[in-house]
Amino acid sequence: MKIRGFEICKGFSEINLPARSTKCSAGYDFEAAEDTVIPSYFKLILKKITAKEEEIIKPTFIKTGVKAYMPQDEVLHIYNRSSNPGKKGLVMANSVGIIDSDYYGNSDNDGHIMFAFYNFYPFDITIKKGEKIGQGIFQKYLLADNDAADGERTGGFGSTGI
Repeated sequence: MKIRGFEICKGFSEINLPARSTKCSAGYDFEAAEDTVIPSYFKLILKKITAKEEEIIKPTFIKTGVKAYMPQDEVLHIYNRSSNPGKKGLVMANSVGIIDSDYYGNSDNDGHIMFAFYNFYPFDITIKKGEKIGQGIFQKYLLADNDAADGERTGGFGSTGI
């Protein structure tokens, strides 16, 4: 019987599932599923200023090719690697990612876990396929006494706020 773990998402192959590096590691290390260039935030700002563009600067999503399953009373928190800000200038756009149990296998993206990064170095950063990008920690959560949530997930990123 499966309780919690990881699977490869539809459309991906040759992906390493997240794994802990040591017996005392709390987090499961996630790897990039493909090479990804994360543009310099400063270069994007300069381009916006000089071109007088009004478009919003969005984070770059790094695909993992992985989805997670877990009991309904658990959540998977995804975090940046501690070395990414100092060594690569990478900061997660949402600080901590929240992967709910009902995100698994959703109709929009099969529950595909991605990491959203901004690059605060003055030059672009390339993440290579198989490079560690972050980690995930499974945790139980509690409900408030008056909780009455009864909604159903119908999609992927941001679908519960629609």
